[in-house]
Amino acid sequence: MVDQPSDQLSVSRRSVVTLAAGGLTLALAGCTGESEELPAAISLDDGQSCDACGMVIEEHPGPTGQVFFEDEPADRDGPAWFCSGTCTYTYRFDREDEGWNPRVTYLTDYTAVSYDVSGDSEPSISAHLSADAYVQESQLFVVAGSDVLGAMGPDVIPFSDEDDAEEFASEYGGSVIAAADIDRELIDSVRA
Repeated sequence: MVDQPSDQLSVSRRSVVTLAAGGLTLALAGCTGESEELPAAISLDDGQSCDACGMVIEEHPGPTGQVFFEDEPADRDGPAWFCSGTCTYTYRFDREDEGWNPRVTYLTDYTAVSYDVSGDSEPSISAHLSADAYVQESQLFVVAGSDVLGAMGPDVIPFSDEDDAEEFASEYGGSVIAAADIDRELIDSVRA
């Protein structure tokens, strides 16, 4: 074992992964020549109610989400917000069926936060509602079909680090898939 000098900087793996994901996003945006700036995620800790089910988001456990649409409703300045991953996807799929175009979807990133799983017979995962807890869906892997519950019961649990998702699935069950590959059939099977 090697002693580290006390003045040496210690950086967590989660911090490195989060910074690397952000850097990769910026690099890819520069390579594609796209200059569209996407709206930033917001905090959901101000009494917001889920746009899909009406539950007050901060009163419930589990992953939460936000979707910015190109043609957002006139009565809304900002994203649609949700108490769970399943509500996020169900609402987004329904709006897409109506011709709405999502600009960006954000979900809680459990790689970027210190989360807790509590409860023996029906474990639930902690909610994290600050803006910096959200990452674009395209950068996430989810655990679908685990024993861990969110606000609406069974949910998809997102991680930006695939190894973290695999570790979670190993402990709590479920399958790991890229969040961008989620479709209505998967969400319906999780909710069943």
